[in-house]
Amino acid sequence: MSFADTPSPPYYAVIFTSRSSEEAGDDYAKTAARMAELAGGQPGFLGIESTRGEDGVGITVSYWESLEAISAWKRNEEHQAAQKTGRETWYDRYELRIAKVERAYGFNRDAE
Repeated sequence: MSFADTPSPPYYAVIFTSRSSEEAGDDYAKTAARMAELAGGQPGFLGIESTRGEDGVGITVSYWESLEAISAWKRNEEHQAAQKTGRETWYDRYELRIAKVERAYGFNRDAE
């Protein structure tokens, strides 16, 4: 997993937590990669971080400049098609949360 290079707050985080179904396969991984690529070209996109455990539970956090940018991404036709397939095939469950990031800090041993 790589870390998103976000600006100083404020900005928004879209937190997508999911549990994969047994039907999720190679097409899911390909589509997830495509969605990350597609999101990267959207106005207001700041970055993405994603991980999935062996138990099928995954968390993807995408970062955005504004609520308007998030809404535009939600309306993207290719993204909507992936959402539909996700509900029908790839996920047993998911939760989506949107949060405003008002404060952020970190540590990077490699940067010292």
